[in-house]
Amino acid sequence: MGLSELITQLPELIGRAVEANQWMGYGAIFAAMFLENLFPPIPSELIMPLGGFYVQQGQLQFFPVVLAGLLGTLLGALPWYGIGRVINEERLELWLSRHGRWIGISPEELARSRRWFNRYGTALVFWGRLVPGIRTLISVPAGIELMPFAPFLIWTTAGSLIWTLLLTVAGFALGESYSNVELWIDPVSKVVKVALVVAVFSGGFWLALRIWRRRNAAD
Repeated sequence: MGLSELITQLPELIGRAVEANQWMGYGAIFAAMFLENLFPPIPSELIMPLGGFYVQQGQLQFFPVVLAGLLGTLLGALPWYGIGRVINEERLELWLSRHGRWIGISPEELARSRRWFNRYGTALVFWGRLVPGIRTLISVPAGIELMPFAPFLIWTTAGSLIWTLLLTVAGFALGESYSNVELWIDPVSKVVKVALVVAVFSGGFWLALRIWRRRNAAD
């Protein structure tokens, strides 16, 4: 089964698991979110809202759905973090240029995530989890820059919890229209991007102001 075919059949596969057994449903959501973090073309915007829909239907429970999605996300983030720590960026970009199409990742996407990380720092490990297109690959530059594992895990958990919770609530609210969740999520992602830019400029302003004050005090 190819990646595009898997994406197309994902709702049906999760649905079958839910119908077979409640715990199989949670397991399917966990596995789907794990794969979503390994292969970015698989959309979490489809998986978690579908879980929220099944909560609305009374076939699954809310907190186990969120927990399954969160654990799958965390486990899926670790391989990319590990790859970033042990493989230098040039070798990784070369490998992606040759084989990236099979997992849906291009060298340009990796470079973009690296630029975002360099621009916004470790805070992006948290906030980047709320930005589609960045959220999965941000683990790689975190590894490349040798971000300590404990802070990486803490910030990844915090950001991923908000994301999975938000998507599950959206799916619950939308019901059978859960597939339209991107209409809800897109404004949130834009707000996060603006907040990051404002935070960076504010931090730079206050840093410059402190330096100016210290120089004046020294004079």
